[in-house]
Amino acid sequence: QVQLVESGGGLVQTGDSLRLSCAASGRTFSSYAMAWFRQAPGKEREFVATISRNEINTDYADSVKGRFTIFRDNAKSTVYLQMKSLKPEDTAVYYCATPKYSYTYSRSMGAYAYWGQGTQVTVSS
Repeated sequence: QVQLVESGGGLVQTGDSLRLSCAASGRTFSSYAMAWFRQAPGKEREFVATISRNEINTDYADSVKGRFTIFRDNAKSTVYLQMKSLKPEDTAVYYCATPKYSYTYSRSMGAYAYWGQGTQVTVSS
């Protein structure tokens, strides 16, 4: 059974940095893409970033491009989201996700079968 556990969220101020982690278990981590999504209060869940299984390809939402970096450590079965220059509009619950199929690399929420429980990030102004 695939399990994803996020950590690293918290309360920070505008302009601060924060690193989220997502530890995966239950299958061969390096065979699958990983992604981060977020959901702000009263809004739909949205794509943040994704990284391919071989770490070569990454993709970011325009709203975070240049400020957030997704990377993974396949030896530790962990994906990270390094966030800098945080803004109040980055406040959300952040979820990591992984697809069912190894060939999937997508921004679409529907492409992801497995989700973590989420970690809260709050950016105060």
